[in-house]
Amino acid sequence: MKPPTAPPPAPPTAYGAAVRLKQRTTPSRITAVGVAAVVAGLVLGGCGVRPAGVTDAAGGAKFTLSDSTPAPTKEIDNFNWAMYAEPFSLDYAYAFDYPDNTVLSNVCESLFRWNSDLSTSPGLATGVENPDPLTWIYTIRQGVKFHDGSEMTADDVVASLSRHVDPEVGSFWASAYQNVESIEKTGDFEVTVTTTRPDYVFNSSLVGATGVVESAKTLEAAGKDYGNSSTGVNCTGPFQFEQWEAGESITLKRFDDYWDPELKAKSQRVTFKMLPDATSRINAFQTGEIDGGFAIPSNAMDILKANKDAGSLYFGEDTSVQSMVFTNLGGTFQDVRVRKALMMAINREALIKAAEQGYAKKTDALTTKSVWKDVPAATSDEAFDGLLSTPYDVEEAKKLVKEAGAEGSKFVFATASLNAAFDITARAIASAAKEIGLDPEIQTMSNDKYTTLFSDPEARKNVDLLVTSWYLSSTEPLEMYSVLRTGDFSNYGGWSNPEFDDLVNTAYTMQDPEARGKLTGQAAKLAADDVVWGPLYETVTSMWLGKRITGADPSINYMYFPWAARIGGL
Repeated sequence: MKPPTAPPPAPPTAYGAAVRLKQRTTPSRITAVGVAAVVAGLVLGGCGVRPAGVTDAAGGAKFTLSDSTPAPTKEIDNFNWAMYAEPFSLDYAYAFDYPDNTVLSNVCESLFRWNSDLSTSPGLATGVENPDPLTWIYTIRQGVKFHDGSEMTADDVVASLSRHVDPEVGSFWASAYQNVESIEKTGDFEVTVTTTRPDYVFNSSLVGATGVVESAKTLEAAGKDYGNSSTGVNCTGPFQFEQWEAGESITLKRFDDYWDPELKAKSQRVTFKMLPDATSRINAFQTGEIDGGFAIPSNAMDILKANKDAGSLYFGEDTSVQSMVFTNLGGTFQDVRVRKALMMAINREALIKAAEQGYAKKTDALTTKSVWKDVPAATSDEAFDGLLSTPYDVEEAKKLVKEAGAEGSKFVFATASLNAAFDITARAIASAAKEIGLDPEIQTMSNDKYTTLFSDPEARKNVDLLVTSWYLSSTEPLEMYSVLRTGDFSNYGGWSNPEFDDLVNTAYTMQDPEARGKLTGQAAKLAADDVVWGPLYETVTSMWLGKRITGADPSINYMYFPWAARIGGL
């Protein structure tokens, strides 16, 4: 599962960064008066392309999804890539957010690859066998070198995977290993993972951070300094770590001894520039100072689309859903009627137009349909059709708040000035809460501090509500619902439902995707009925490529695929 922001023994999420923060950036300045007017309106009233299903004012497609971009025709010396925030760490055990994985995916590799169409293919493992429900045997690719020139073996795989079950490490991805009993070398290039109970979700997670392989010697030598700005990492990807200037940039250089000739980097270097100010980022795109970037601010998309002389804007597959997270179910939001009321008080269609400029789609689900691709369509359709719907109805919302005896109830709503869209969303939610009789206290934090909400329970102590863009890092919807089980690290509100837990835990043991999908759908309905999180809308992966570069695929798979290796010159 991939959320937004970072935590200790499991995963985190937020709209900021640190763990699994799946965030979407939105730029350009909006005046206070403009935002207030928007919020009032919300409350009171060359490559293959595919229609995205969202229409503009004229009834045409607002945007299309691209499978790829034009192939490069030459190698280049360097390109500059914009980042809305600095990575929390380059240690794969703590890479739970967009910035971390955007960089790390080009340096460190996993046992399997996550392709742009969200399918899976061999990576550092050439194959896997599942001889019985409790055993997974991985054949490790031979002839792969780490960036220091040493050869990867099964010992490195065992050392790398074992960190996720080491309490001293406190991996943010520990929950993916919850059923793992042992990780053993069973041959020079063979690793066997044994589980305590059948777990048919574990293997699918190995396309991401949970499957990354690092040199065992490097891990031992670096110790607790592994992955920071001074030590970097020593993995197997097409680029290797060169320099990290804190607060400024991270530079990677091409690894010429890379094992896969088809993904040999076409650029000698890539420099990731930290540009937290959205307006500065967009200006840099248009002037050519920055060659590209992901998570384009939605209020700049129409501007960039029109500026064809500067470059091209692409849209692709995504697995992210923008949601409200109720982090305290013991206060104002203890009664499900209050949670439901807040959902009903938000005009989500208007919110999408104002905050995302139409580059999003309303949803009642915590997952996108794209992560159900391995499940029969009839099963996924049934799962989505059965979810609670909360249509915009302020009067009904007021009645629910009154019935719950919550009129005038206070709650702390944590937010940050991440971008214009995030700001508009926060204001819309606060305004909707006031409209139905609740009393929100807005607690505005720095981007970095906001990120810690997803990794540090102490930071959330006095917070009742926050917003996150939560992405999944595999085509397994259970990845989402597993975090809502009793006691899970990312179950931020401490919700507990034995029936839900039983459905999810049983689904883990189902080898058949359809059977697993049916149980997941039932669990999804329970979570929706109780409004554990409040889904607002699903977004789209956005990518800008300046006029001098091309080659990367516009897909959420950039989090776990060496996308930068494909970028070259036009």
